[in-house]
Amino acid sequence: MSSNPSLMPDLAGSARADAALPDAQPEAARPTAARVGGNGRTLPAAVASALRERIIQGEFPPGSRLNERTLCDLLGVSRTPMREAFRVLAAEGLVQIEPNRGAQVVALSEANIREAFEVIGGLEAMSCRLACERATDQEIAEIRALTYEMMASHARHDLPTYFRTNRDIHERISLASHNSLLKQLYDAQNARIQNLRFVSNENRQKWDLAMREHIEMAEALDARDADRLAGIMRQHLQRKCEAALKSIAPDAARPAAQSSDSG
Repeated sequence: MSSNPSLMPDLAGSARADAALPDAQPEAARPTAARVGGNGRTLPAAVASALRERIIQGEFPPGSRLNERTLCDLLGVSRTPMREAFRVLAAEGLVQIEPNRGAQVVALSEANIREAFEVIGGLEAMSCRLACERATDQEIAEIRALTYEMMASHARHDLPTYFRTNRDIHERISLASHNSLLKQLYDAQNARIQNLRFVSNENRQKWDLAMREHIEMAEALDARDADRLAGIMRQHLQRKCEAALKSIAPDAARPAAQSSDSG
């Protein structure tokens, strides 16, 4: 076991907070309207990235139509890169393109969600096992530092920062597996359900539990305990799946959306 002190005491007292979290992502977490371009990416890739982030953070909810003209004005691009961006997102399973009707955000059915979380749970558990074997000490230290950042945002009730740090930690664990194919599969599948991971902390008790699980993950990785880390991750994602299913309960009767395979 690691000689580093446990992270757990730093969470003491936060479970006493009983303020409910907002049902929807706060405005501060959503990207503001900004023109895209630069950073060495092609324009369609930059547009796809901007739209992907808005879909993930719930600005464009499942089933909503993406108005081409409005989005072109919002992002300051012409229709050609916008349509190419739609095709990129369709290949990722985030957007559905219908002839003569344009693009809309994919709305996953209950079965879609269960299957997606089963797959991502297996991929992340594998990443955990490989990270315990292959991660450098520096990579582990960085994940531990991010966990402290997450704890601070949790203590402040700062959801936007918490969500961003949460995403970064899962990303870093995937990278620490040092398996490029596994990382590619993770990215492709995670994009489809990332927005659903945002809805899972709808009350303080569940948020506290999610934070505690992340602390335990950091400690297991620090100890390079593959079985423990993989087990915590699977349990963590199972809870996310249950919360995601609960969030779509009023719409459970809607038909499964068609989505493209990727990766």
